[in-house]
Amino acid sequence: MAFISELTGRPVTDFDGTKIGVLKDLVARSRKEFHHPVIDAVVIQRKRDQVTIPYSDLAALLSVAIPLKRPLGEIHPYTLQEEDILLVKDVLDKQIIDIDGARVVRVNDIELIRVNGSIVVSNVDVGTLGILRRIGLEKIGRWLASRFKVDTSQGQISWEFVEPLVHDQSMRLKVPVEKLAELHPSDIADIISDLNRVQTGQLLDKLDLEQLADTLEEVEPDFQASLLHHMPDEKIADVLEEMSPDEAADLLAELPQERTKKLLSLMEHDEAEEVRKLLTYPEDTAGGLMTTEFAAVRPNLTASQIIKQLRMIGEEIELLYYVYVTDESGHLIGDFSLPDLIMALPGTQVSEFMNKRVVSVHLTDEQDEIAQVVAKYNLRAVPVVDDNECLHGIVTADDALDKIIPTSWKKRLPRFFGGLK
Repeated sequence: MAFISELTGRPVTDFDGTKIGVLKDLVARSRKEFHHPVIDAVVIQRKRDQVTIPYSDLAALLSVAIPLKRPLGEIHPYTLQEEDILLVKDVLDKQIIDIDGARVVRVNDIELIRVNGSIVVSNVDVGTLGILRRIGLEKIGRWLASRFKVDTSQGQISWEFVEPLVHDQSMRLKVPVEKLAELHPSDIADIISDLNRVQTGQLLDKLDLEQLADTLEEVEPDFQASLLHHMPDEKIADVLEEMSPDEAADLLAELPQERTKKLLSLMEHDEAEEVRKLLTYPEDTAGGLMTTEFAAVRPNLTASQIIKQLRMIGEEIELLYYVYVTDESGHLIGDFSLPDLIMALPGTQVSEFMNKRVVSVHLTDEQDEIAQVVAKYNLRAVPVVDDNECLHGIVTADDALDKIIPTSWKKRLPRFFGGLK
């Protein structure tokens, strides 16, 4: 086992022991059958130039001096390939995405190990110990870690969970889409908060529309607007259609009116009309906070008929906490939960098991009033009605409490807020 910080700068000697330069970098290449890159070549810094030679022409690499197997003049220089990784140039001191930990970190050192005669990249060191090693204070760091019982292995990430944020000549972010698909949208949101604008744009470009919409819903509307700055309007319109109407309205409220009008004109008619309706209400009222995606049924349906109906519309409704009962004119007359529905006999009409004393809020009620209702009655969502008791939408508990509970508190309550999304 060795670290790159320990190897770079070591002398490289010719076949006869004459020093020809120092080790400057290592060239690694990934293998399809192996998660960890294998060292294929080394870069030697000479007095006036550099030379890259195959690893197979080294007598030893993990040694105080690095000797060649044969005279340098007889060695054919190694030609760098597109898939090659220069560990010092491309990885050391660079940002990486820790896929397993869903975060962006900086590489302080790189660990190498010997496997079946080859040298492979084992881990990257993103901890303090990696920094101390590079300035010659590793022993002191280990002593302090032992003294205060600090686990130094926490600073090490296996290469299989790493994707370097390096760029090719076309400035495309080299992060496989399949890797991003493994991450939760909230994890991707955390990652982009650590990146600069160029890297963020490149990362978002790799997401499909559904992933992009889900990720944007995890960040604040003003940040959403800044993230979409580089995207063409046609793509933004497609993303808005994938978002829930209330989230789409919040995002559009952060944009200039002219651009908002253009984006709405590019959206499908039905989706655009729902968002336009929400934009007519102040953002801190029930009308501005509500989503128009909810399930409503008629009172004469049976339990089995409702289950069949919910199966048909279920994919279109992201938040299905309660089912609301309305008459032919859209008046709210009752509600029931999914457990109520499951416990009812198949032939029982909804009017027999629905809750007729429905707690609701008005379109113009302000956010603090809505939050009090949600907290008082322990609701996951509350219906929004007009003066005639017609149902217009629902406000979910997380939206009701969003501006009242600080973000730092919400992050400490993952069971509540995570379960509501």
